[in-house]
Amino acid sequence: MITLVYGGSSSGKSEFAENLVCKSGCANKYYLATMKPTPDTAERIKRHKNLREGKGFFTLEYERDIVKAVYEVEKNKQERTGIKAPSQSDRILLLECMSNLVANEMFREGKIMPKEYCEKKIISDIMTLKDEVSSLVIVSNNVFEDGVSYAAGTKEYLRCLGGLNRTLAEMADKVYEVVVGIGIKL
Repeated sequence: MITLVYGGSSSGKSEFAENLVCKSGCANKYYLATMKPTPDTAERIKRHKNLREGKGFFTLEYERDIVKAVYEVEKNKQERTGIKAPSQSDRILLLECMSNLVANEMFREGKIMPKEYCEKKIISDIMTLKDEVSSLVIVSNNVFEDGVSYAAGTKEYLRCLGGLNRTLAEMADKVYEVVVGIGIKL
């Protein structure tokens, strides 16, 4: 199952998504963090870690190439249970968040990767992750309503994120828009 949680900056979407995961009843809760650690993001990363402290999350940090998280999910499950091929039924993964992931995939190694490449890669990675867990909760941002004109690279990023948001909404079993901390099921 896929759940998309969508909202504006500081709308409460992360907390809403974390609460969905915590209420799932899954024994193994994974938090896949995609924010790239930099001096500018260090405080925000610390705040997010503090907010999820005590909620039972096993944190995975991949700023891109999120498909690699599959191996950590498997390794963690094997270490905890001794079972080599565990059932996916007790595993839920929170992917936080698409806007960071798209930026990290698109702007890498001093290049701007094409929108089509990024969309295809990210959807492929998400489908692989989905097959490893009973439920996947994806957080994404609404960054499309400021009316500002941007440079070509930023416009390409916005087109990519917008396309991925539409694709994920179509794939999702549930979609929530979070406004002032309130999740509205769409």
